[in-house]
Amino acid sequence: MINKFLLLLFLGLFVTACTTTPEQEQRPDVVDKTGTAEMADDDAGAAETGSEAQAFGAEGDQEAALQELDNPESPLSVRIIYFDYDSSTVLAQFEEIIQAHAGFLQANPGVVTTLEGHADERGSREYNLALGERRALAVKQQLVVLGASPDQVRTVSYGEERPADPGHDEQAWSLNRRVEFVY
Repeated sequence: MINKFLLLLFLGLFVTACTTTPEQEQRPDVVDKTGTAEMADDDAGAAETGSEAQAFGAEGDQEAALQELDNPESPLSVRIIYFDYDSSTVLAQFEEIIQAHAGFLQANPGVVTTLEGHADERGSREYNLALGERRALAVKQQLVVLGASPDQVRTVSYGEERPADPGHDEQAWSLNRRVEFVY
């Protein structure tokens, strides 16, 4: 008899727990937030895609702009900025190249570049990561001052982890102290 009573009690509680009252459904202070973040992300993505399409016009315009980067007679074909030992100061000989990239980014607001900062093997791993970051940020600052949008320029530091030349002499080290534009 106790088993039947417990079974009926359990079923009664189960049915009561599964029902909702009209009062709960009508409360204005309860907001259903299910899926709103996804919707916001989807809307933002749609808006971003639309703005990119407006920035480039037709898809062929974007391709033409990116082909301009590969023109060997253009300063845009140079995508590496070299630095002196233990320095994040951009050398005067690279100013024209940075100006060209800034103008390109300003003329093509949908294009994004990543500046990869590098260092030679001398110094600790942590120091070289920080140095690579300072170098990338120095180039980004010049690009922004010259008209590129900060949103178009991303930075990353690899420190000594991705040497251009694996050698252990001044010639190799000078090639490893760099910032690379990656479009």
